[in-house]
Amino acid sequence: MSDPSPRTGRALFLDRDGTLIIDKVYLADPAGVELIPGAATALKRARELGFLLFLFTNQSGIGRGYHTIEDTHRVNARLEELLALPRPVFDGICIAPEAPGQPSLYRKPSPRFIVEMIARHHLDPAECYVVGDAASDHQAALNAGIRPILVRTGKIDPLSLPEVARNGSPVFEDIAAFVRTLA
Repeated sequence: MSDPSPRTGRALFLDRDGTLIIDKVYLADPAGVELIPGAATALKRARELGFLLFLFTNQSGIGRGYHTIEDTHRVNARLEELLALPRPVFDGICIAPEAPGQPSLYRKPSPRFIVEMIARHHLDPAECYVVGDAASDHQAALNAGIRPILVRTGKIDPLSLPEVARNGSPVFEDIAAFVRTLA
């Protein structure tokens, strides 16, 4: 007889810009947050399937001085508001504020946040995915030893990335299409 309770030890590590919301470079104004169609339904379904949700976002605009960490927190709060899911929506949030080239511990493709959350929440790496739209998301997943999932809702088509083809990584139209494949 099968167990009807949700599985544990599963997680989605979610990029923000181009994956959950429309990518507007250096977004600092919460009024500019626009959900990618289907994102809220996808996250609701993932929760129902027992997945923990982690937001993992590079925000180089902070390191470049274009906006502040407080602006990013306000944008993330607006994201959660628009998702209209029970709060907290995310079981953890990692904002990497460094610009490329600045010393960093967490900026993707670093796997550090993923590895720390896997240990802290006793996650099964075989049941964890990074969902994103960029090469850095893909590489962070590989560096952490979990599965990369790419979506075509960002500014770059992940099918054009050689490393995606080289690794045979799955590419979906959007996060909703990926979550529909989960059981």
